[in-house]
Amino acid sequence: MERMILIAAMVVVTFIPRAIPAALIEKMKFPKKVEKFLNLIPYTAMASLIFPGILTVDGSNVLIGLLGGVAAAVLAYLRAPLIMCVVSAIVVDMLLYLI
Repeated sequence: MERMILIAAMVVVTFIPRAIPAALIEKMKFPKKVEKFLNLIPYTAMASLIFPGILTVDGSNVLIGLLGGVAAAVLAYLRAPLIMCVVSAIVVDMLLYLI
C-alpha cells in the first residue's frame, strides 16, 4: 500500500509541471521571434538526439549513419512532422544495411 501511495505521489509531482504549461500556453501571446524559436525546439531536440547515433550506427561504415542523418535533415528542413523525419532515417539505414 505504501508503494502505491508513493507511485501516486510521483505521478502527481511529475504531472503538474507538465500539465500547467500545456493548459496555459494556448492563452498566451508571444512575440514572433519567440514563437519561431518555440516552433524550432522539436527539430533541434531531434538533431541533438540523432547526431551521436549517426556517427556510431556502424563503426565499419560511417556512411550508413550519415545518409540516414541527411534524410532526416532534408525532411526537417522541409518541415515534415518529427516522426516522419525519424522514421525516414531508420528506413534509409535499414535499406543501406540490406544492400
